[in-house]
Order: sequence, then C-alpha cells, then structure tokens
Amino acid sequence: MLPESILILMPFHQETLPRLDNYRISMRNLKRPSIGELQGEAADQSITIPDAAEPEPTGGQIKLGWIVGVLIPCLLNIWGVMLFLRLSWVVAESGIMWSLIIIAISTVVCVITTLSLSAISTNGEVKGGGVYFIISRSLGPEFGASVGIVFAFANAVSASMNTIGFCESLNVLLKNNDLIIVDNGINDIRIVGSITVLVLILICCVGMEWETKAQNFLIVTIVLAIFNFLIGAAIGPRGDETQISKGFVGFSWSTFKENFGSEYRYAEGVNHDFFSVFAIFFPSVTGIQAGANICGDLKDAGAAIPKGTFWSLLISMTSYALFVLFAGGAAVRDASGFPEDLVNGTIVPSELPCMQTGNCSWGLFNSYEMMQEMSLWGPLIYAGCFAATLSTALTNLLSVPRLVQALGIDQIYPGLIYFSKPYGKHGEPYRGYVLTFFISTGFLLIGELNLIAPLISTFYLASYALINFCTFHAAFVKPLGWRPTFKYYNAWISLFGFAMCVVIMFLINYVAAIITFGIIFALYLVVMYRKPDANWGSTTQAQQYKAALMAVHRLQNVSDHVKNYHPQVLVLSGDPKSRPPLVDFGFLLTKNNSLMFVGNIIPVRIGYKNRLNLLKDGQKYLDARKIKAFYNVIDGFSTEDGINAMIKSTGFGKMAPNIVLVGYKPDWNRCRKEEVESYFAILHNAFSQRMGVAVLRLPNGLDFSELTPKVIIPDNGLGHLNTANAQGFANEMLTAANAASELLHIDSNLNLANMDSASPNASYTMPQEPPNMQRGSRSYKINNTDAAAASITYHTKGGSEVPQTILDAMNIFTRKQPKGTIDVFWLYDDGGLTILLPYIISMRSHWQNCKLRVFTMCHGKDEEQEEKSMASLLTKFRIKYSELIMLKGVQDQPRHDTMLKHKRLIEPFRRSPRNEFGITDDELHSMAEKTQRQLRIHELVVKHSSNASLVVMSLPMPRKEAISAPLYMSWLEMLTSDIKCPVVLARGNQTPVLTLYS
Repeated sequence: MLPESILILMPFHQETLPRLDNYRISMRNLKRPSIGELQGEAADQSITIPDAAEPEPTGGQIKLGWIVGVLIPCLLNIWGVMLFLRLSWVVAESGIMWSLIIIAISTVVCVITTLSLSAISTNGEVKGGGVYFIISRSLGPEFGASVGIVFAFANAVSASMNTIGFCESLNVLLKNNDLIIVDNGINDIRIVGSITVLVLILICCVGMEWETKAQNFLIVTIVLAIFNFLIGAAIGPRGDETQISKGFVGFSWSTFKENFGSEYRYAEGVNHDFFSVFAIFFPSVTGIQAGANICGDLKDAGAAIPKGTFWSLLISMTSYALFVLFAGGAAVRDASGFPEDLVNGTIVPSELPCMQTGNCSWGLFNSYEMMQEMSLWGPLIYAGCFAATLSTALTNLLSVPRLVQALGIDQIYPGLIYFSKPYGKHGEPYRGYVLTFFISTGFLLIGELNLIAPLISTFYLASYALINFCTFHAAFVKPLGWRPTFKYYNAWISLFGFAMCVVIMFLINYVAAIITFGIIFALYLVVMYRKPDANWGSTTQAQQYKAALMAVHRLQNVSDHVKNYHPQVLVLSGDPKSRPPLVDFGFLLTKNNSLMFVGNIIPVRIGYKNRLNLLKDGQKYLDARKIKAFYNVIDGFSTEDGINAMIKSTGFGKMAPNIVLVGYKPDWNRCRKEEVESYFAILHNAFSQRMGVAVLRLPNGLDFSELTPKVIIPDNGLGHLNTANAQGFANEMLTAANAASELLHIDSNLNLANMDSASPNASYTMPQEPPNMQRGSRSYKINNTDAAAASITYHTKGGSEVPQTILDAMNIFTRKQPKGTIDVFWLYDDGGLTILLPYIISMRSHWQNCKLRVFTMCHGKDEEQEEKSMASLLTKFRIKYSELIMLKGVQDQPRHDTMLKHKRLIEPFRRSPRNEFGITDDELHSMAEKTQRQLRIHELVVKHSSNASLVVMSLPMPRKEAISAPLYMSWLEMLTSDIKCPVVLARGNQTPVLTLYS
C-alpha cells in the first residue's frame, strides 16, 4: 500500500498515482476513481471489467522458482520411457545417423515451439491452465478450449504410456529373478499399471510440497542412471564373454560403421520406416510444456518458463545424442546371448545361428535390456528407468486436472465445471484427479507402448502447431497489447514451426492426423455454438478489427454502383422492446444483406451509467430476438434535433444508413400541434439528407409498451443478480423517468412509432435491470452467451398472460405467412425503392408464399401500350411478379363519403382567428387536385387490396414550403386507413436503386 501522503487531493475525490493494484483484475474494489467520481457525480458503478475477476487467495499458496517449477518438471517429462527402454531400439532401426536426425528434427520443433511459448508467456501474467491458457488468451476460447481438451487428453494418455514402460521394465526385472504375478506379460502390465496410476494420483492429491520432494528424488536417480550407462559403455565389457555374446562389444570403429546407417525391419506388426520410428520417439521430447502446465504455481512465469525450458532442452537433447552415440558405437544389432556362438571372442553376424532362424534374443534390435547390460551397475538402470517413467507419468497426471480445472473455471464446456471444483487451501482439483485416473487407466489396459506412442505424437504436434501459430498470429497482427519481454522470436520462424508440425503429423500417420484435427474441429464448433462469455482480448479479435477497418477503408474508395445497392436502414423505434413489429420489419429488409441501426431519442439527460445500461438492455433484447442490428441512444436533445443528429452521425463512410424507417403516428389529430409539426419536419429533413423514407402502419398499431417483455435465460448456475444493487439501479432509473415525464406528455420519441395509446399522462419509462445483469466488482456485466440462447416471453403490466391474437399481431413479420399477395402501388418514379423493398420481402422464407402484385397509374390514353412498357421495365429489372394491374380512374372525382370523411378529418385543423396553426383556404384550393388524387388512390387501394397480406405504396413528398403538416398527415391517414393488413409508405431519394444492365 502506498502512503497517504502521495495521494493528490481533489475537490471531491482523491486521484491516485499509477500502481499495480489499479491494473490487476481482482475481486477487491478498484482503487482508481471513475470519471464520474472525479467530476463530482454520484459514484459511477458502470466500469466494465474486461475479464473474469481474479479470486482472492484463500491461503498461503506455494510458489515455485524456475529450477523447481520449470527445469526439473521439463527434464522429468522429457526423460521418460524412451530413454532407457526404446532409445537403443531406435538406434537399431534407424542407425546412428538417422537417429541423430530424428533427435535434431525433434529438437528443431521443440526449440521453435519454446521460442513461441516464451514469447506468449512473457506477454503479461500467465495464470493456471498452461497451454490452454496461452492459446485461449491468444487465439480465443474456440481454439484454446479445443486444443486444451486434446492436450489434457494427450497428457493423460502419456501418463498411461510411461506407466506401461515402468511395468515392462518391472516385468523384465521379475522375470530375471524368476518371479511372476499372473503371466509376466500384458496382464501383469494391466494389474501393476492400474495400481501405479492410483498411487501416483494419490501423491498428486497430497499437494505441491510432496510432489516437489518426490521430483527431487526422481531427478537425482535419473541423472545417476545416465552417468552409470555412459561410464559403463565407455569402459566396455567386463569379466567373461557373456556380455559380448549379448551384443555389448565395446567401442570400435567397425561397430560404429556397421550401426551408422539404417536397417528398418518388421516389428510388432509394423513394417517400420523413418517416420514410424520418429512417431515412437517423439513423445520422449514432449515435455517442454511441463512448466507452462503449472504456470499458475510459478513465482514469475514470464521469466521462469523461457529460462527453465531452454535449459531442459539443452540438457535432455545432449543426453539423447550421447546415448545414441554410445549405444550405436558399443553394441551390435543382433546377438544370441550364447558365448559359444562367438568367433575368436567376437560376434560375426553371418556366423550366428539365430540369424539363420530369425530368433535372436539379444542385441539392440531384440532386447530392451541392452542399457542394463552396457551400464556400470545394472540395478541402477532399473532404478533410473523406474524414475524416468514414473516422473513423467507424475508430471502428466499433475497437469491434467489443473488444465481441466482451468477449462471448468472459464465455463467453456459445462461438463467440465463439475470436475473443476477446488478443495483445500491450495484449491486442489480432486474431482479432476478422479477423471484423470479413469482416462489413464482406460488406455493403460491396452498394454502396448508402441500402439499408444503415435497417437500421443499427433496430439502433441497439434498443440505445438497451435502454440507456434499463436505467436505468428500475434506478431503478424501486432495488436497494441502484444509486447512480450522475450525478444528472441520471429513471426516467420513460428509460422515455419507451425507448418513443420502439421507436415510431420501427416507423415507420421495421416489417419491419426485427420482424426486429431477432426476432434479439434468438433470441439471448436461446440464452443462456436455455445458462444461463451469470454472476452480475453485475443489476437483473433484484433485481426477482426483490423480486417474490418481495412475493408471499410477499401470500401470508402469504391464508387457507388446501382448493382451493389444495399438498403441500410435506420429504424426510429425508440425502445425496441416497445415496438417489436417496427424493428422486425427493418430486419426483414436487411437480414443477411445489409446494415440495420436502431435509434432511441430521449429528450432528457440520463447520465452515462443509465445510457450504458439502456444500450446493453436494448442490444440484449435484439440479440435475444436474433436481430443483427446496432442500437444507439441519444439523450439530452429534443426529438426532432436528436433524430436529425442521428441521421447525420449514424454509421461512417459507406457503412451509413440510406433509409429511415419510422412508425406511423396515429394520434396526429389528437396530440399537440408541435408534435405534428415535428413529425412532418422529421420526414422532410430525412429527404433533405437524401435518405429514402419508409413509414409503417399496422391495423392495431405498433406500440406494445403496455406489455412487459421478459428475457428467459437458461439457468446454468453461473451467477445471480445482487438484489440490493438491482434496487439501487431501479431507483436511479425511476429518477430519470420522472425527469422525462415532466417534459413529455405522450409516448417516447414523439410517438414516431406510436399506436393508439396516446394518453396525455404517458411518459417515457426507463427499462429495469435485465435479469441476467450480473453485478461484479463495481460493474454490470451481461452474459452474451445467455442473451444469444435466450427466449422472450411477454406479460401484461399486471402479470397476466397475453392473448395469442396480440402476440400474433406483434410477431406479424416473424411468423410464416399463408398464401396471399404483396400489393405494390408504384405510383411515382422514386428510383425504384418502392418496388425493391417488397421484392426483398417476397424473397424471405416466411413471405415466399405471398406473390407480388404491381399496381401503377396510367397517364396517357394508350393504356395497353403503357402496360406493355411497365411489364417490359419490370422484366428488365428482373422483378418477379404475378400480376400487373393498371389503375383506372385515378383522375376521377372521389366518392362523396370519402370526401366527407376527409373533410371531418381536417376540420379541427382549419385555420381561424382562434387557431393560427392549421390549414388555410388558399392551401386547400391550391392542393385540391392532389388531395383528390390521394383520396381516389385510397379508394382504389381499399378496392383492390382488401385481402392482401401487405400493401406497399409510394409516399407523397412532404414539401415543407408547399403543404402544411396537418394536410399532409391527412393524406397519409386517408391512404393507410380502412386496410386490414400492414401498410408501408415508401419513397426513395430519386437515385436509382435498380438497373437494366448486367
């Protein structure tokens, strides 16, 4: 803690100096004040925590240095079953030269992977989870989780393989002493192996202190056994000719030359070649991740992992190379084990009787006991073999439960959450140990080491490939957060390492490689489907941002072309929960094709926190309805000014709206005159900004704000709302709502999408906190996974069920439509938007049963010729329609009852000495012809489209200088009234959106 004297006092709050605690993700309260606090506002609790909070330690956790935590575990993992049991066989098959090449290739793979691993692990603090944590925080949860599962599985199987090696060595020792358990074969391996795995699991469960003590004893034993072999091989055969007859002839140039080349043979059901031998050897170098697997237990993972891993590689690869040279230079491939078969005290392969019969029992090819024969003291080799196999199995069994625990804590796969529960002061994953025991024991029952090794190789190579790709991806994308302190890496070398691992996988066993990638891909799809709430700042996100940015910049330099026109819609719906049909109709136009924005104007200032929660609430609702749209809220402006600002500022470059969609205002003849003027001005200003305009009217209105939507989220036990915090949030919302109600006397947003509920006491209602807003450390957090998987139910304000008829009306644009028609009244040439919008709707799956009928006016006497011209135009536009109807009698006088209805409609708006706002006699006279045309069109629409599923007609132009707002609204009222289906008034900006040309 810093002393109080270094804090700088401010008028309302204290500013702090930069320090580590302010940047650490913790459950403790953040010490840094928010902007709201510094400005003297109420405590701002809307700070968003970008990642899962770090839990407070529950006790004194043991932290390891680079030697105990990385070097020794890596050496124990690398010096495994191959060192004493299979390396001599590798030399026999591949010879000295190709064995060294196998070791060199393995070393190159491991060194490149270590460079990549070191770069990633030094780019910030590395928590528990090892390779999973590294890949998931670099490439995202999809790759990290899938590779993490495969890697955990590989470690569990590797533990089985090393336990089998231990049991094989034990069987040889028992056989040499004439002891037997069952059959001195595979059944003994299964029995002893199962008991061994259980004992190792119990050692792991005891805790880190016992594990460390056990590792120290094992590493000393292995080192002594290594020197025991090297000294014994250097000294040569001792005593009688028995050792020579078994193939240990001592160093000689002839033996070295004979064993220098390869001699691949058929063994254990396989015709071996270079890559089959490589597949069996490679698991012996797959211990470089041992330090990363327990990185959460390291004092300084960023420094310890590179240092410890490189030293372990240098030591282990040197020991492997020495073993190859000593074994290949001092022992022959085949020997009988009988001194009488020697010729002048030496082995002559052509003179060996066993070579004729093919049943030689000694030599590098035939006996896994050659290491014991060549060593200074044989029993120490057994001890070294036991220590190497058991130590590797121990480190593998230690890492798997912690990896599973990390996956469970991140809640990537629900099935692993149960196994991630921590126990004790050190948080040991005991359930994970049980799971690991069953997996390892299951593969141990196979009992064949050479059958398991290739599968492990492909699993490890896949994870190494992903580690290299992570580093390449991060170095190539270069996000600002990529600042590793380890500088000795190169992006292209990492890419080479990735390609190298993939190629080796397929050369080893293409079937196993395909299965491995298939498993990774399936696990990847599971995470993609679940969409976990995991925002870790991965390089995949950085690449998406850069790709989108580059695409937008490129698009900005591309000239607009009519063939590439997309209807990009700004839906002025207010709160989207209040007007679902308006939002659904907008999405019907843009789905899988173009952009959609949803705008909400609040005429009062609501503050940053309330606005942020409004945005989250609205976006969550859109996600729950599976609507792809961008939601925005503007507060502190009048409705007209706010909408003008939104039209001008929404989007950027070519990614900006070109159509404004509003709801019809049915209460225009009952509300205040300023509201009518403002509504009319909004339509006029939209055209002034060269936007297309669409007005939607439903028979029963658009406003469903009297219903209460509830987002139903599946209960996954991931957290619950803090009731006290929710109450405080609701109180703040109520304060803002009261402030809004003083300025508003109708529904929100000047009733742009209002229905018939126009109570003078209605006011804007701020949304309550969503059910799944989780309150963490001074933050509200929305679970995106839940929102994506959520469903929505509606209830009345009193909590009762909503009638199905109302739900059908609300979901009219999302439910399957029966056979019907979409009637298009293309009355004016607006560039083609009036005909394009219904065509888009007719292509949607829910509306494909509705045929397009086109109505147009006839301006000349030759009606037949005009119909042919219109049909030709639609054909050249490739607009599929079922019927083309030329409207007759548009210029006729409307019926008397229609004119009387219109007269009654505008009567309250006639200008008089008492009413300066309204329609003058001069205006009525000058606009009489156009008014009669609108009335006549109304009659024709009612006549032809009484049974239509949807009516789309041209919107009259709102000329502010030529027509008053009340008269214009009376036109819209007459055009859209007495129609039982949804009506859309649409008009383009006189720019063509259709073309004749290819």
